[in-house]
Amino acid sequence: MSATTTADRELVTTRLVNAPRELVWEVWTNPEHVIHWWGPDGFTNTIYEMEVKPGGIWRFMMHGPDGTDYPNKIVFTEVVKPERIVYAHSSDDENPAIHFHNTIIFEKQGNKTNIIMTALFSSAEVRDRVVKAANAVEGGKQTLRKLEEYIQNNQLK
Repeated sequence: MSATTTADRELVTTRLVNAPRELVWEVWTNPEHVIHWWGPDGFTNTIYEMEVKPGGIWRFMMHGPDGTDYPNKIVFTEVVKPERIVYAHSSDDENPAIHFHNTIIFEKQGNKTNIIMTALFSSAEVRDRVVKAANAVEGGKQTLRKLEEYIQNNQLK
């Protein structure tokens, strides 16, 4: 019998960011920074609360470029500064279609940080639906690119 794998239910996005891990952690966990880069191109956010600690909640509204609002609720389950964040994601109105777990790994590589973002969905079908309907692969890449651009453009150190 083979070991159970979750690969068919995962969406993995990575990016090597030209910034030290502690700075990337700060930009990822401080709402004063997050508001400027979170989400795909064209999206903005209103952050209602963000407490990055086990059991902490991050509630925000993503505003799409077409004016559509997307309520989001994140509950942090594991926070290991500056190495890893694990959370459960849902919509703030508890829409079951967008529930998933996310693990963010911040790997130190010299003075750079390799970010590995792994979303785990309830089934391969749900993952495939999110990838297709929300353009999630490209959205994840854009989000991590925007994080790095925010750090570089603001000369954060």
